[in-house]
Amino acid sequence: MSDPGNSSGVNVGTARPRFRGSGPILILAVLFVVASFLAWYYTWFGRELSDAEISTYLGDEKHPRHVQHALLQIEQRMERGDPNVKKWYPQLVVLSGSAEPEFRLTVAWLMGFDNKSTEFHQALLKLLHDGEPLVRRNAALALVRFNDPSGRRELRAILEPYPVLSPTEGLLASTLRQGAQVSRGALIARIGQADNRITEIRSPLSGTVENVVAQNDSQVKQGDVLLTLKSEGALRRLGAQMGRLETELIKVSPKVEEEPSSKERAQV
Repeated sequence: MSDPGNSSGVNVGTARPRFRGSGPILILAVLFVVASFLAWYYTWFGRELSDAEISTYLGDEKHPRHVQHALLQIEQRMERGDPNVKKWYPQLVVLSGSAEPEFRLTVAWLMGFDNKSTEFHQALLKLLHDGEPLVRRNAALALVRFNDPSGRRELRAILEPYPVLSPTEGLLASTLRQGAQVSRGALIARIGQADNRITEIRSPLSGTVENVVAQNDSQVKQGDVLLTLKSEGALRRLGAQMGRLETELIKVSPKVEEEPSSKERAQV
């Protein structure tokens, strides 16, 4: 006689699947993973762009990551000596006049890779008077590759404390102290104006506050120096190549600017 507790009918019944509802959840999980991967892939700067994509991305200023991705790809091709990059030169010149500082400073650096381009040379001379110090510095460094000493003053200015000026008149509110570390774009002060408007002042450079000129709760006028910044990163980078740059600039055109005295050299 068989044992009812071990009958095949009972065993089959207990082995019946219990997770019929897991199918849709599994599909949603897979779709989520795929969507996350595609989002990462299409914003990953390491992804190789086609020529058509580079052309499209360069003109897509509404999506800054697209522009930066295209600029990075062009830089890599220029480093490999790819002559086809010249077809994007007109778009690079257009970006050198963009309202976005990040585009201008990247383009200024890129233009130094082809010191035979007249259009790049002319664009760099304009960028040398840009309102953003990092754009001017990149332009000055790029002009060295063109054997153009026009950026010499800007290069020497890198070694000096950078003065942050008040853009308007009003009551200053700032708690920064001497020696404080600031990053580029960080809020460093506010100015309250007579009409109750507040003007925010952000750091144009990363570095250290060397000197606080205008004190908190003091009245300032437009153009007053609020504080000075010491750009330590720039000093380290420039220190390694300043001697070579000075030699090249003097050799290229010693008549453009009088050669600095020994006292001036000692101060640098």
